[in-house]
Amino acid sequence: MPPASPSPILRRRRLGTELRRLREVAGLTGDQVIERIGWASASKLSRLENGRSRPDPDDVRALLDLYGADEALRRELLGITQEAGDIRGWLRNFPVMTQQQRSFAELEAGCAEISEYNPVLVPGLLQTPGYASVRIASARQVGEEAGDPEAGDEIDTEVRARLARQSLLTRAVDAPRYTAVLEEAALGGRAGPPEVLREQLVQLCELAMLPNVTLHVLPRDTQIGSWYLPPTAFSVYRFADPLDPETLAIEGGFTDVMSTEVNALNRYKVVFEWLCTAALSKSDTRSWLIEATGRLPGTATAPAVTYGSTMAPTQRRRHSGRLTER
Repeated sequence: MPPASPSPILRRRRLGTELRRLREVAGLTGDQVIERIGWASASKLSRLENGRSRPDPDDVRALLDLYGADEALRRELLGITQEAGDIRGWLRNFPVMTQQQRSFAELEAGCAEISEYNPVLVPGLLQTPGYASVRIASARQVGEEAGDPEAGDEIDTEVRARLARQSLLTRAVDAPRYTAVLEEAALGGRAGPPEVLREQLVQLCELAMLPNVTLHVLPRDTQIGSWYLPPTAFSVYRFADPLDPETLAIEGGFTDVMSTEVNALNRYKVVFEWLCTAALSKSDTRSWLIEATGRLPGTATAPAVTYGSTMAPTQRRRHSGRLTER
């Protein structure tokens, strides 16, 4: 079961932000700090402030002394320092975690809310083993792993790592609020064999019943805003600790970009609100998933389901709560 506490990487970012703020309040430059503490490496402070290195408690104490931090803040930041250095302890919760999966697991740990959209795939936190295996194997056809005799074992490891991440949605304590917009194309015939799609659709129906999970299917011909077309997959993470910065992950075909820049985050929050408004409601989505399962070859025909209008978002239901105001 993944931990409810934030990952060491997230703790490093938080610590770095606080140390930079304290330095600026003290009116000191990086060079002045290095000189006064007597560090040999000029890049040491930069790595700490940017969350790129595991912090040494003695180094953090030296900085807090120099900046004149009060006792309450010292206790808080030294506690964060300990969490930031416990990478091995945190990884014990993910015995099969791969490097590729780890970056997402680190973001998801400690989340209070996750919002996701993908134009062509079911998001990783919702994928069945079969769907995940097809997706990973198909992507590797254009990578360095193509033709590698050990690629099959590596795919199995990646699938197990993805399943380990998924357990955060069903954990008994502190399960995050999760919302995803699923494009109809992600569940169409191009996504995998009928048996894989059937299993995936059944799992989505079950996940949609969880109190903390909201799924919206976006039909292929539905207008988004003033004919807006989202170009990339993205996720927005809000953390249980309000002082941990919200994070945006933009998922590309072969690379991912992470950002905490407020303007970028707000733009993607607006886009996600448009997507939720244009997509089917939570209840209509469950009906759509049931009917889609019945349309697959070898499945008894499901009864027809009538959905709401697929007009532009201004003529459809309103999404509850603006993401940009949270």
